[in-house]
Amino acid sequence: MPALVLLGAQWGDEGKGKATDLLGGSVDYVVRYQGGNNAGHTVVVGDQKYALHLLPSGILTPECTPVIGNGVVVDPSVLLSELSGLNERGVDTSKLLISGNAHIITPYNVTLDKVTERFLGKRKIGTTGRGIGPTYADKINRVGIRVQDLYDESILTQKVEAALDVKNQVLTKLFNRRAISTDQVVEELLVYADKLAPYVADTVLVLNQALEDDKVVLFEGGQGTLLDIDHGTYPFVTSSNPTAGGACTGAGVGPTKISRVIGILKAYTTRVGAGPFPTELFDEDGEALRRIGHERGVTTGRDRRCGWFDAVIARYATRVNGLTDFFLTKLDVLTGWEQIPVCVAYEIDGKRVEELPYSQSDFHHAKPIYETLPGWSEDITSAKSFSDLPKNAQAYVKALEEMSGAPISAIGVGPGRDETIEINSFI
Repeated sequence: MPALVLLGAQWGDEGKGKATDLLGGSVDYVVRYQGGNNAGHTVVVGDQKYALHLLPSGILTPECTPVIGNGVVVDPSVLLSELSGLNERGVDTSKLLISGNAHIITPYNVTLDKVTERFLGKRKIGTTGRGIGPTYADKINRVGIRVQDLYDESILTQKVEAALDVKNQVLTKLFNRRAISTDQVVEELLVYADKLAPYVADTVLVLNQALEDDKVVLFEGGQGTLLDIDHGTYPFVTSSNPTAGGACTGAGVGPTKISRVIGILKAYTTRVGAGPFPTELFDEDGEALRRIGHERGVTTGRDRRCGWFDAVIARYATRVNGLTDFFLTKLDVLTGWEQIPVCVAYEIDGKRVEELPYSQSDFHHAKPIYETLPGWSEDITSAKSFSDLPKNAQAYVKALEEMSGAPISAIGVGPGRDETIEINSFI
């Protein structure tokens, strides 16, 4: 049975939650493989809207086992609060599994994230201030705290003490902050041990056994391709690998197990935080996209920067991830425009460039080259098949498909669970 990777093909916020939830009834396991509570998904079920920050979208499907993999960084207080909120709304969260190898976001990492971003001033990255980057840094520096450490107080104390040896020097001498007590941190973290214990598991073993037993496993990325630490618009990126390769390392499943890689594309483009964005709009069209598309970050609450569809980054996402399919979301938001520009290439130093430049400087100076496609005015939210769409909407989808380099197998025509056109089955 297939192992599927589902990820963002732009800068995140493409509608991955809706896509994951759509597949939920056919999937046995949904796995978050990277990121932390800096990524959010909105899922609409009937008249209920759920904002998920750390939990996999599969948590809303009773038949599905949601998994937080070893590549995720976990803030225990956020996780428990999110579980409590879902339980209060009648959602069964008892099947959740958390990797014992996942790293924990400690209080001192949240503090460092916030003070460092303020210290950078105009050079700030635009982080969410939730301790994500410092936690991944600790992981690479081998001073990180893992979920399994909560169950050995001696090891936990030694690791916190080692981490604070350097961090307290930074806090006190560079940022003029008070030193953080090892005992205080250990005491705070140990409070979570019993509460998390029912969920902690060897998820690598569980997932590989599930695939051997012909179960369907869906790997769900947070953020998007252009925010990947290696393949994104560095340094304005996240601290992990949302790209397809991250699913293997972040969940402990070999690449030969992956059968399909599905990229989620908005019918236009958005971005949160700082960094280059060639098709960004600063006019009435940009404001209309933001208003109609309800473009506000699920986790951050920040307004998203909005622009026209960028086929250059879509082609890049296809190449970097080995995409087999696209899920095009929010096509309905474009209803009402007489003409819709699409970025097909960039102009850089007077030259036409059709592929994403590897140079940070070149990308920063890239100017979009547009082709204009005819729009439509008909309401498409009730469309059930591709043929139900207006001719111009069909032509728009086909044009994006040709430009992006992979087939569009599903189209979101509204926010609801049932407002999706499935052209080709993902499973």
